[in-house]
Amino acid sequence: MVAMKAERHEGAHVPQGRQGYRETLRTLSDASVEQHFDAFKDIAWDSPEFAVIADDDRWILSDADPIGGHEWYRSLPREKQIAVGMYRMAQVCKTGVHFEQLLISGLMFYLLDAENGNPEFRYATHEATEETHHNQMFQELVNRVCPETTGAPKWLTTTIPLIAVISRFFPELFFLVILAGEEPIDHLQKDILRHTRSGHPLMERIMQIHVAEEARHIGFAHTYLTEHVPHLDVVRKTVLALSFPVILRLGCDAIIKPSRPAQRDMGIPPEIAKELWWDSPASRKSLRDLFSDVRMLADDLGLRGRIPRLVWKAMGIDGRPARFRSEPTNAAA
Repeated sequence: MVAMKAERHEGAHVPQGRQGYRETLRTLSDASVEQHFDAFKDIAWDSPEFAVIADDDRWILSDADPIGGHEWYRSLPREKQIAVGMYRMAQVCKTGVHFEQLLISGLMFYLLDAENGNPEFRYATHEATEETHHNQMFQELVNRVCPETTGAPKWLTTTIPLIAVISRFFPELFFLVILAGEEPIDHLQKDILRHTRSGHPLMERIMQIHVAEEARHIGFAHTYLTEHVPHLDVVRKTVLALSFPVILRLGCDAIIKPSRPAQRDMGIPPEIAKELWWDSPASRKSLRDLFSDVRMLADDLGLRGRIPRLVWKAMGIDGRPARFRSEPTNAAA
């Protein structure tokens, strides 16, 4: 119920006025108090149900994962499908650890300048607390399922300190970075939960927790940008408009597409990797579908004018905007 309440706020992208913005932050903060999760209290790691066994068909990837839906994967022997599935789930979680570390670092830099009484301080620290628990549960799964997995690509892990500092000087740009990571993984996990009926219950429990709390985190990013972007000068708005699709595409590739070392570890041939990310018509449509919500936000903020739209098309993520948050994906070609 609380997550649904927060998601209703996510859909409101019109400027609310200062008082409305403060009320939204209070609602999100109250929701974090009423419903939150502890990585080592709300997951029964050592229960028989969650036991990690190498020879377990529940680690076989479903069609909801791009790898699981490809003929190359489906043609592998059962044992190899299980091994690739375990690696893939651990790799997604380890990438999540890296991205959450970026998010937490940036929020802390941003809050250094927060004035007393600023409601952003309370909600942002709620979010940082929740992201810390996400890191704990992601890392615990990696440790148990596939500790040799790799996470985010090297370019991202190397630049995390530099990206985090952006929040101090250009916070609106940093919140775009947040959406670039949160929107794709939220989309992927919702698809897996909707379409998978026989996945491993440990992974499903982790995704359920993550999706529930990410609804608030994505809502905060949307609400923050809706409140602050209209007050920017024309130079900063132009920078946001032109960089928005580039940041989204880079974030998507880092989150959804395994790094080259991870592809090699899973044995994915280079030609299959190209088809999966994003050379085939089906994969290009999937890429566009990831960002229908963000296109709606960018339109509402006036950041998708004629020239920026060319950048969206060049990045392969243009299409029609969603009519409401979490609308079933059906992006225009």
